[in-house]
Amino acid sequence: MRKLVSQGIVMFAGLLATPVVPTPIALGAADSTAADPRLPLLVKFFEDNNAPLSEHAEDFLKAADRNDLDWRLLPSISMVESSGGKFYRNNNVFGWDGCNERFPSIRAGIHIVASRLATSKLYRNKTVEQILKTYNGNDEYPRRVKTLMRLIGPADVPIALTN
Repeated sequence: MRKLVSQGIVMFAGLLATPVVPTPIALGAADSTAADPRLPLLVKFFEDNNAPLSEHAEDFLKAADRNDLDWRLLPSISMVESSGGKFYRNNNVFGWDGCNERFPSIRAGIHIVASRLATSKLYRNKTVEQILKTYNGNDEYPRRVKTLMRLIGPADVPIALTN
């Protein structure tokens, strides 16, 4: 009996010591982009440019919506900085911090950069033009990014209503 009790205690202690691995937050229907009319526009933009980031189109939309950013901004920055995910390091498709910033995944990088653009003292409450001038001091940078934004589609994409 004593052996069973001690084995049970050891097993219980082992369960307590097992690391907890965080799981992604389950997204509700309100967060779904499946019927979002912007999704096919963004996927087409990436695919037309042979950009691997097309598989992250939903992440770009969710990050933009959660942070009240123009939905075309981050995809366009990623095209200028990494050719849409063709050339990057450290899961950093935005060239953030001279590509020195390491992100755990591309998806995490999308959400982290979106949050920083929305909340950092350097970027918050700025227009797209002002964000881009702060993001990259090159005089041509805002023009390049905004040209790509227009290629993706309009800022306001009407949602088709179905009965």
